[in-house]
Amino acid sequence: MTDFAATKARFHLPKDVIYLDGNSLGPLPKAAAGRMASAVTHEWGEMLITGWNRGGRDGAGWMAMPTGIGDRIARLIGAEPGHVVMGDTLSIKVYQALASAIEMRPDRKVILSDSGNFPSDLYIAQGLIQSLGRGLELKVVAPEDIANHIDETVAATLITEVDYRTGRLHDMKALTAKAHAAGALAIWDLAHTAGATEVDLAGAKADFAVGCTYKYLNGGPGAPAFIYVAPRHAEVARPALSGWLGHEAPFAFDLDYRPGHGIERMRVGTPPVLALAALEASLDIWDMTTMADIRARSIELTEAFVEGVEAACPMLTLASPREPNLRGSQISFRFEDGYAAMQALIARGVIGDFRAPDIMRFGFTPLYIDVGDVAKAVDIIADVMNRRLWDRPEYRKKARVT
Repeated sequence: MTDFAATKARFHLPKDVIYLDGNSLGPLPKAAAGRMASAVTHEWGEMLITGWNRGGRDGAGWMAMPTGIGDRIARLIGAEPGHVVMGDTLSIKVYQALASAIEMRPDRKVILSDSGNFPSDLYIAQGLIQSLGRGLELKVVAPEDIANHIDETVAATLITEVDYRTGRLHDMKALTAKAHAAGALAIWDLAHTAGATEVDLAGAKADFAVGCTYKYLNGGPGAPAFIYVAPRHAEVARPALSGWLGHEAPFAFDLDYRPGHGIERMRVGTPPVLALAALEASLDIWDMTTMADIRARSIELTEAFVEGVEAACPMLTLASPREPNLRGSQISFRFEDGYAAMQALIARGVIGDFRAPDIMRFGFTPLYIDVGDVAKAVDIIADVMNRRLWDRPEYRKKARVT
């Protein structure tokens, strides 16, 4: 069993703050500053360019970090070793996965997604369709209707497993099976599931998956994303972004692109070494637990939160599925003045976030949130809501990031 008190002690958590926004940005692992300092002063400072070959913890070298760290994340998402690579942003990884998938189904025209998908994924699909100009169509349906629209016209499904607004959890295995039965490929965005719920990419037979590391995985603001390609596609999926480091032999300086072997072909640009060093510090904490333990504790925390808030705050309406096995590791409530209410909560040390038009969102990360935090958060929320402490002009002024 995981010692969650020990994992919590590994994070820097500001005094008098209950941090329920790890689904947007994870907090700082205490070891991250030292790990980055070592990467800066010892590796970059002393090794200079030789760090690409001999730098890095355990002598792994900077060039090996994207696949080495990819294997550490693979354990958390049920992926086969050697089929996850780090680098770039999540939007770029979505582009890569989607471009490869639709090229593998050239006779089909539909990319199927849902209205609960994160808008950035839809923007990427729209932009790719315009660039290719070959009659492709993005079909967006209600989340609960996805299965009914998977047919022989669909080239690929593009689905974020957990709805970023409500926390609704898609059935990855069932939807992937339905896609395959129709001859389509399945792409999964794990932005709100990696580090939050148990994921079994191999067992579900997912074709592609992407995700970020700055949320539940606590890699820091702007931390690099990852991409997974199933073993059966690893040598046939053509990388749309044919970057130098995805070449079969980057240092041959060949003028013609030849894709690298397996997941290596999904590398694009230079690895973000300092950011990957920070992520390593977080993954050391993940080595102290299992996703089964994380999921069990997450359900315990979210159930207590829902029960407490609903008992104390009748003006808030649960927006997340009531059944815990149908949601991720977040709880959302609807409230007409949700933005102002969230700002009032933040001012009192309970940090969540707001999603338009009326969603107050709270993320639960068992690595550093415990039952005591939940009880305190419920008390503060009840005080703010019942005394209408949110009804002040300063809480209604919209910031650029909500």
